[in-house]
Amino acid sequence: LDRVLGKIGALAPDNVTQLVQRLARERALFEAIFNTITEGIMLITREGKISFANAAAQQLVGLKEDEQGNFPSLWKAIPGLYEDLGRVMEKWDASGAAALTRQCEIYYPETRSLRLYIVPFPDVGDAKMQGHFALILSDITQDKLSADERVESERVDSITLLAAGVAHEIGNPLNSLNIHLQLLQRRLDTLKAAAATKKQLHDCVEVCAEEVRRLDGIIRNFLEAVRPHPPDFAPVNLMDVFQEVLTLLLPQFEQRELKLTLDTPETLPEVMADKPQLKQVFFNILKNAMQATDAGGCLHVRARHDDDFVYLYLADTGHGMDARELSRMFEPYYTTRADGSGLGMMIVQRILRAHGAHIGVDSKPNKGTIITLQFPQKDRKIKMLRG
Repeated sequence: LDRVLGKIGALAPDNVTQLVQRLARERALFEAIFNTITEGIMLITREGKISFANAAAQQLVGLKEDEQGNFPSLWKAIPGLYEDLGRVMEKWDASGAAALTRQCEIYYPETRSLRLYIVPFPDVGDAKMQGHFALILSDITQDKLSADERVESERVDSITLLAAGVAHEIGNPLNSLNIHLQLLQRRLDTLKAAAATKKQLHDCVEVCAEEVRRLDGIIRNFLEAVRPHPPDFAPVNLMDVFQEVLTLLLPQFEQRELKLTLDTPETLPEVMADKPQLKQVFFNILKNAMQATDAGGCLHVRARHDDDFVYLYLADTGHGMDARELSRMFEPYYTTRADGSGLGMMIVQRILRAHGAHIGVDSKPNKGTIITLQFPQKDRKIKMLRG
């Protein structure tokens, strides 16, 4: 190319036209290659000015296509990045610096986790390119989510194993107590004492036996919660199950002076679900909403469906959660209530995953919380594409 450019003055006009057309085709080819690459590629200055960004980079950081050649500063596109990269670049010795790798989270145009790989741009003899850096952005959101899910799963499994062991150790003494209380009851029947004394002793033994049965029931329910059985799938209507749970809790809603509104279609497609486990999901979510909402507040329930899924939205006007509370709400034993166990939402998430369903949570302090449940339909419609 340098040799051709050195002789361009001696070329005939037709040859110059052919040369320009050839260069334009090669430029278009390279642009197509860069825009086909799924990794984001940028060329930036020390000040964060973006000289070039391929299509993937524009999409990742929310740059507009019509800004090509006049992109804003990278520090503005990704707020907070300057503190981590900008100051390092200011002191970077371009002649011998090694590549730099960082991870960051961005929240526009959507929440993503990115890995940034930045290296000084080589000297190509162009004064305009001096002091530039090549930046490669990789979207690692799914990898990070998968890693987080694995860590969470391992943590839940370890807690479940520990809880099951503790429950087993408690269960053995309870069984022993129950047996000895039965023996004591029989001995009392043969005891020669006043009727009033024998009745008093019988009542004391019965109270103890009832408490043992109650503790045994708590342990049994706890084990079923942290170690749920595989779902026994059957066709169910979400709103029918929801209404059954709502009927049980309605007196508590009225007692707390909470308003309840329903916005549901007359018919909903069926989903495949385990009805008792589904009841547990609705019960936990409704109880949380009820306990988080002050008297005079409201819970709005809405259902809808598309060709693939059935959606259920539960919006309350309660206390809401900040970002830290929201990020920890599915952690085992994490609770903001003094009398809470911190297991309810963990159980909800586990049951939904076993059903192939998803839960989404949007919450703001002092505004309320919206929970979205998404269930796959029993019979999904097949969309036919036009030829």
